[in-house]
Amino acid sequence: MDTLDIVNLSRRDFLKAGAGLTLGLAAPGVFAQAGPGQAGGKVVAASVFEPNAFVRIGTDNRVTVIVKHLEMGQGTYTGLPTLVAEELDADWGQIRVEGAPADAKRYNNLFWGPAQGTGGSTAIANSWEQLRKAGATARAMLVSAAAQRWGVQPDSLTVSRGTVLHKTSGRKASFGQLAADAAKLPVPAEVKLKDAKDFVYIGKRAPRTDSRAKSTGTAMFTQDVKLPGLLTAVVAHPPRFGAKVKSFDAAKAKAVKGVTDVVAIPQGVAVLAGDFWTAKKGRDALTVQWDETGAFKLGTAEIMAEYRKLARTPGLPARKDGDVNGALAGAAKTLEAAYEFPYLAHAAMEPMNCVVKLSAKACEVWNGEQLQTGDQAAVAGIMGLKPEQVSLHMLYAGGSFGRRANPHSDYVVEAAAIAKAINGRAPVKLVWTREDDMRAGYYRPLNYHALKAGLDAQGNIVAWHHRIVGQSILAGTAFEGMLVKNGIDVTSVEGASTLPYAIANVGVELHSPKMGVPVQWWRSVGSTHTAFSTETFLDELAAAGGKDPYELRRALLAKHPRHKGVLELAAQKAGWGKPLAQAKGAQRGRGIAVHESFHTFVAQVAEVTVRDGKLKVDRVVCAVDCGVAVNPAVIQAQMESGIVYGLTAALYGAITLKDGAVEQSNFHDYAPLRMNEMPRVEVHIVPSEEKPSGVGEPATPVIAPAVANAVFAATGKRVRSLPIKL
Repeated sequence: MDTLDIVNLSRRDFLKAGAGLTLGLAAPGVFAQAGPGQAGGKVVAASVFEPNAFVRIGTDNRVTVIVKHLEMGQGTYTGLPTLVAEELDADWGQIRVEGAPADAKRYNNLFWGPAQGTGGSTAIANSWEQLRKAGATARAMLVSAAAQRWGVQPDSLTVSRGTVLHKTSGRKASFGQLAADAAKLPVPAEVKLKDAKDFVYIGKRAPRTDSRAKSTGTAMFTQDVKLPGLLTAVVAHPPRFGAKVKSFDAAKAKAVKGVTDVVAIPQGVAVLAGDFWTAKKGRDALTVQWDETGAFKLGTAEIMAEYRKLARTPGLPARKDGDVNGALAGAAKTLEAAYEFPYLAHAAMEPMNCVVKLSAKACEVWNGEQLQTGDQAAVAGIMGLKPEQVSLHMLYAGGSFGRRANPHSDYVVEAAAIAKAINGRAPVKLVWTREDDMRAGYYRPLNYHALKAGLDAQGNIVAWHHRIVGQSILAGTAFEGMLVKNGIDVTSVEGASTLPYAIANVGVELHSPKMGVPVQWWRSVGSTHTAFSTETFLDELAAAGGKDPYELRRALLAKHPRHKGVLELAAQKAGWGKPLAQAKGAQRGRGIAVHESFHTFVAQVAEVTVRDGKLKVDRVVCAVDCGVAVNPAVIQAQMESGIVYGLTAALYGAITLKDGAVEQSNFHDYAPLRMNEMPRVEVHIVPSEEKPSGVGEPATPVIAPAVANAVFAATGKRVRSLPIKL
């Protein structure tokens, strides 16, 4: 989820907020997750040293790092504690991790202003200085406590692996032994951070803190929450977006043994029981009449036809450099191409779910919480409570790709509405099936791109015009005022309006038609479609101008060294320019693409084989520049993850509508990439001293154009719509 290319908006806020650390209270220890080599569970010691909102050190020598960002598989519970452990000089084995409560005053995303949440690949980037200072503050206080105890100067002490040492006398003490004394000291206003040359953990492959718990089944996901008297709910949603409940007959549903309630809520009709399967059987027996007066009834083909028509008319200007029309008119050669992109589901392995417990003056929520501030306010609104009366317990999430950060808090509000409908009689666990999520969820928007470019007699690009048609994901959300300027949704044009190539005349336009299909950010957001259209069209221009695709990019990126750096590294490691080994009865090709998203630069080279009209991606070489590499192992894993996610969309991904109803329902007709289809992936990280940027999303946009360009190299066929069909 980019949500917000808010990274661009708030660097000043980041530096300002990172300058100070506030004192905080302990987060609920019962929801602490496992540390390295340890099981999860309650770990709060009887006496704790808590110098700030992010660090808690017990007399038992355990260091708990309060992590404000959701761990949904991307390594947040490893990367953020690494920052603390580095400056604290803790031993990695004593680190524990606990999800922060909803409290934007203490745990806001520094790039988002006064809001707490995870997205836009911002977790490491916005925490880089804040959490290092949190660790350094705790270290300074532990050193001061030891100095007072031993009657020595603080600068005569060293700290290593969780132990404070006075080398001259040989005295030493663990963090736990010093915790009580350190807790009595004032918090220093300023602390000094380490030089990069002194890093012990940053830049190294520290083990993930969540591996053991996830391997042993002790990690706490929403589905694992059990409360006294808990009821499980499933909801019958309208088959078409915008439809409402007209009437329903609960008799057959209530006749299912174990069904306790059947209640109407704004989102549909909820069936509750003591377990999921009973609730589902009750829903299957339910009869609902739907009012489709306001329902959306267009199919995919009709939507795309409207988009093609709209693309023939001028849109709102998102970028205007030079004289595009004049340059096109004077070009020696012009080329045009149109690209089509379908709706896409997020299809996280763990479908949407949420637990809500309602009382007269409070509401508790347990889930894989991605957008705390928005969800807290939304739940408070329907319950008639103040936001501070709604507490959120952030658990692990089995993937999200933006889905759990819904701008309307859809499934969280739905769970709260069910709890309210039964008057808080029992805690409620809402469970969405895969089919619910596929057919009643939110989607990456369908998009249509029309591009036109002009070449001079030497094959140089003299003009570039790009017109985009697609729904705005920000319209009607709390982010619209901030990120929609002069009618331009910045997430619709990112990657196109920011095209880095040295072309004198560039025009980018946008149409944002309103459709009844609910849309939101999807892993890497606008770059999911803009990177494909720009990088494949550039390949077409290279071929038309008689230029090598790599060399053309390299020449046009002379003033963008970080783009150029990853491009050159990927090409070198892939052996660009060397002939591919050919296979009998098959066609083989190599393609390249480069793109920046979330301030991270990624280039990929894909090698493909086409045999009997079937495409196989054999190898992907990926180069990434994400600033300081906090944990190379996590970066490698996220590049691989982004590649497989983007490759799934490139080869298979499509949500289609017929008469307004989604046709797909599960992985049999919305297929993920299978293990036997996974290419060999090599990841190369560019050494950098720049501040770290995100890695959760930037690999995803690059793989599809790299593969499409490889298909052309192999077969001579251009790919202009996704998923790829040969």
